[in-house]
Amino acid sequence: MLTRRHLRIKVMQSLYSFFLSRESNLAQEVNFFEKSYFNTFSLYLALLAFLKSTYEHALDQTNLQKDLRNKKNSINSDSLVGNKILKFIAEHPILVNHVKKKKIKFWELDFDYVKSNFNSLMENENFQEYARKKSPTLREDRDIIVFFFKVIIAPSDGFYHYIEDKELTWIDDLPVVNTFLLKTLHKIDPKNSNSLHFPQMNLANEDPQFAINLLEKVVVNNDLLQHEMVGRTPNWDSDRIALLDAVMIKMAMAELLYFPTIPPKVTMNEYIEISKDYSTPKSNIFINGILDKTIRDFQKSDRLNKSGRGLI
Repeated sequence: MLTRRHLRIKVMQSLYSFFLSRESNLAQEVNFFEKSYFNTFSLYLALLAFLKSTYEHALDQTNLQKDLRNKKNSINSDSLVGNKILKFIAEHPILVNHVKKKKIKFWELDFDYVKSNFNSLMENENFQEYARKKSPTLREDRDIIVFFFKVIIAPSDGFYHYIEDKELTWIDDLPVVNTFLLKTLHKIDPKNSNSLHFPQMNLANEDPQFAINLLEKVVVNNDLLQHEMVGRTPNWDSDRIALLDAVMIKMAMAELLYFPTIPPKVTMNEYIEISKDYSTPKSNIFINGILDKTIRDFQKSDRLNKSGRGLI
């Protein structure tokens, strides 16, 4: 689910916290990273649980309409009840088990978010056109759920702020998890229970181990990395560089020195792109200049200990 870029961002956040707080220590920041790593999966489950709650609300509305025997003002919630993709998600035994085990009840407690997005869908012309179909195809079922998530839920300011307030690291995870969920929706086959993917989050895997190792290397070698910045920061003393930029530069230098299988070009590009999203407008140019000089200096002094395919 998580790319190495996203893992680098999590390491950056942990290091920023570490260098900002005098009371923090390496063990605490590794623990923060590990919690943040697993919280990404929790966010994925929370979004699936939101769709599950939407289905259950549609079912309640359909039953209410039947009880009232009032079709004149029907909001076509029965169309969602019959949606094969949404029904498959809502009744999936693994999701039901995760929701129960992790006690994901906040959509019940904060039901207004489910209700408001449900009503927005009911009022949408695309949905009303879908609801008029007597027997929608699987593709039409899928398209309306993708539309619901992509056009109504994800851009909702209220939903965004709710996620931001719910868990510290979720707002940074949201774009990645949204993309992963959309890809999952496109692959769902109601006849195949395995088509709803639940990624295995294992800290022993190569990518999270890389991230933890990177975090530890920067902390342990901070004095050396700080020294490496001296003379490579034009017009700035190394101790005057914005903390977040300094963290990214140290991370990049650690990769250049201690991670032989990562090409220098990959390292450089990753931190330039991260700086565009997380730092000042000109930080990417600043970081690009420093890393370009650093790579050339390390190459001249034969300090780039790199091996493997695709290296420059």
